[in-house]
Order: sequence, then structure tokens, then C-alpha cells
Amino acid sequence: MDDARTATCCRDATEHLVNDEDARALAALLKALADPARVRLMALISHAPGQEACVCDLTAPLGLAQPTVSHHLKVLVDAGLLTREQRGRWAYYSTVPAAVTDLATRISTLTP
Repeated sequence: MDDARTATCCRDATEHLVNDEDARALAALLKALADPARVRLMALISHAPGQEACVCDLTAPLGLAQPTVSHHLKVLVDAGLLTREQRGRWAYYSTVPAAVTDLATRISTLTP
């Protein structure tokens, strides 16, 4: 085989390989966002005043029942993308800006 063609064809594909730990962490975040309702919740909360919203304000825009919305919010909290604060009867959810920025950074490192 021609050496020039081999050099071009067989370059080291592992140069930009993501390590296992980083791949697992990114996959967990992407899995948390792998539902349209969760993506919409992140957008609603991110654009709410103070980047926080009461669960009572999130059901109508999604057209989902409160228990379903609460389940989706729990997944986002467990992933570290949102925080939850109980205020009396209602739970308020806020974005975690550093986690969202970290997610964007991790995704951007996957592309040249």
C-alpha cells in the first residue's frame, strides 16, 4: 500500500477520544434532556424571572398533569440541571447556570 495513502487513512483516531468518566457524565446529562417535556421545562425555567418557576406555573404550558411535570422536574434535579426549593405547599425550581454552561462546554468539545 502507498505510504502517503496509509498516513492519511490511518491517522490516530484516538487523539480526541473522550475518557470513560467524561463520556458517562455527558451521557447522563443528555439522557436527562432526552425528553421533549424536559427540554421545554428547561427553556421555561431558564426564561422565567430570576430563572425560577413554581411547579404550579409549569403544568399549563406543557399540557401535562402535575405529577407528570413533577417527575420530569425530579429527573432534571437529579441530573444537577435544576435545584428544588419547597416554599409552603409549592416547590420552586431554578436552573443551575454552571451545570448548563458545563453541558454546553462538554458538547462543544465533541466537535472540531
